[in-house]
Amino acid sequence: MTERAAPLPTGATIGILGGGQLGRMLAVAASRLGLRAHIYEPAANPPAADVCHRVTTAPYEDAQALAAFAASVDVVTYEFENIPTSALDLIESFCPIRPNRRALAISQDRILEKTFLNGEGLATAPWCAVEDAADLEAALERIGTPAILKTARLGYDGKGQARIMAPEQAAEALAAMAGQPAVLEGFIDFSREISVIAARGADGEVAAYDPGENVHRDGILHTTTVPARIAPSLRSDAVLVAARILNALGHVGVMGVELFVTRQGLIVNEIAPRVHNSGHWTQNGCAVDQFEQHVRAVAGWPLGDGSRFADVEMLNLIGDDVLQVPALARESGTAIHLYGKAEARPGRKMGHVNRVNPRRG
Repeated sequence: MTERAAPLPTGATIGILGGGQLGRMLAVAASRLGLRAHIYEPAANPPAADVCHRVTTAPYEDAQALAAFAASVDVVTYEFENIPTSALDLIESFCPIRPNRRALAISQDRILEKTFLNGEGLATAPWCAVEDAADLEAALERIGTPAILKTARLGYDGKGQARIMAPEQAAEALAAMAGQPAVLEGFIDFSREISVIAARGADGEVAAYDPGENVHRDGILHTTTVPARIAPSLRSDAVLVAARILNALGHVGVMGVELFVTRQGLIVNEIAPRVHNSGHWTQNGCAVDQFEQHVRAVAGWPLGDGSRFADVEMLNLIGDDVLQVPALARESGTAIHLYGKAEARPGRKMGHVNRVNPRRG
């Protein structure tokens, strides 16, 4: 499944739904290619506002604002998944949305996502859909404990999740879902988590970056390190999994694919149809980073070379971690990326740094 689209010329405008740090970095990448970015964001003064050509501040339910936004751009992309379907319907009547609606719909719902992945022959953690207490009881009988209950929609950075270490914790975990449809997942015995950032162009070309090795703290990504400590054969397998997903969805743009490394092989944790936190290392480890790669794809340009020329550790700056910036600024080989957020709150991503070690030989 390929799109036939003429490459956008210099001066064309890419509409971006969401004005957070990912939207900010996409806007910067677009500007390097001579393209403009128009951000649509309900909240006032978002991080992307500092670096884009234009901002529309309006809720996703404002049909008039959405129509004006869509009419002013040549293509629309997004920095996060949880966009109302009604907004997408309206936008698509004016201009294309890339990545496509199918990729977005599947990634918005863990039940659809796991059904899709399993249907493609890809392994996931054992799972069951859960609507009520009876479903949860049956799921626990099948999967056992420990397990984790997650809302089917709107979960991120550890939110919307409850661990069940023993059956007697089931009622409390279900209450934490606040009546929302959920998924029970069995725990996986894995040696490490990795992720592949890959892109697919409108012509079907696929380009992937080296897998990165991820470490989380409190459900939020702490570091991503490349190269990941995995065998070359597993590195190839991970890239092939990502390419398989991209092609199955007819995806145009960048996707993040999170994987668990187990004794039985690779297990897909989740997919994100957008630029991804675990791909920030590409900003200082590759000639064409994930943000430019995404812009190239949605603009109909040829994909860039994603080869890595350096080993990199990406460190997220969460909350008060941003106070370390003066010291980090003195470190050799450390590139600082701040998001322009005024208030450092617990769990809030304020920026990241890339510690770079050039490859030798």
